[in-house]
Amino acid sequence: MATCTRTVWKVLAGCQLLRAGGSVSTATSQNVPRSLPVRTFASVRPQRKGKKTEEKEEQKVKKVIDDKDAYKPYGKTAWVPVDDVYILSYYPRAIYDAGEAIDMLKGFQVLDFTPPDQPVYMDLRLDMKLEKKKKKVEPFTSSLRLPHPFSTEMNKVLVFTQDADQAKSALENGAAFAGGDGLIQEVFDGTISADYYIAVPDIVPKLLPLKSKLRNRFPKSNRGSVSNHILQTLDLFKTCQTFMVENECYVRTQIAVLNMPKEHILANMKNILADVCSHRPANLGPFIERAIISSQTSEALWFKTEDLLSSQEQE
Repeated sequence: MATCTRTVWKVLAGCQLLRAGGSVSTATSQNVPRSLPVRTFASVRPQRKGKKTEEKEEQKVKKVIDDKDAYKPYGKTAWVPVDDVYILSYYPRAIYDAGEAIDMLKGFQVLDFTPPDQPVYMDLRLDMKLEKKKKKVEPFTSSLRLPHPFSTEMNKVLVFTQDADQAKSALENGAAFAGGDGLIQEVFDGTISADYYIAVPDIVPKLLPLKSKLRNRFPKSNRGSVSNHILQTLDLFKTCQTFMVENECYVRTQIAVLNMPKEHILANMKNILADVCSHRPANLGPFIERAIISSQTSEALWFKTEDLLSSQEQE
């Protein structure tokens, strides 16, 4: 009863206000000042995304744990598995001597009954960093003659030269094609092609239309394919092996066939490793971070490069 009485009095009071010209509003008046939040601290200065502080760079440095004299390697079960069947992730990766790795590849071929003349490949990961920050070794392409060639066929070489006598000598010494700017359109149309293209310096500006066509095979002086001594260059490219840096720091190339003698495979490996290490100053430390050898049908084996490189090239 009391609740109903209070409700009636509220209704009557509202009616009196309406008669007097007033208005009833439950909302807060706009004239009442509102309390705004006040920030009592300074805003953080925005930093550029590309700029890295020295503290962050120090945090990214991985801690190297020296566990050579430990009972077992850090985070692993043991140094060497006891059983023939085991989980690879529980043990450190085996790194073999180069000669031992070749013997294992030859053993895999006998057990698997695979072709004995299958190719052997080498995969290297390089440390492309230089002394100054944000500077790296430029990706390079190298062509060299191996001490024990494994290819049974000669490379097809095309010689660009305006000298008719020079073109004739090149053809007599084993060039597949030789001539001047008349060959440009034939190469561009795909009528003729070759494994390597070499040229004399005078004709290189005329070959620019072929740059997008030939790409990595376009004659350049830093690749050794542009020279005034055209016969010596031709003799090199007829039997050379070419490799290049791919994906910023990897070198993948064929080094031999599996049925070659072990000593010949080792000699080819040493020749390629020495050429790779010559592209960075020796005082910056080891250039090769990781080396893998494998055949066409076998598993990949990690091997040590210290035995194949002299102390002057490796240190």
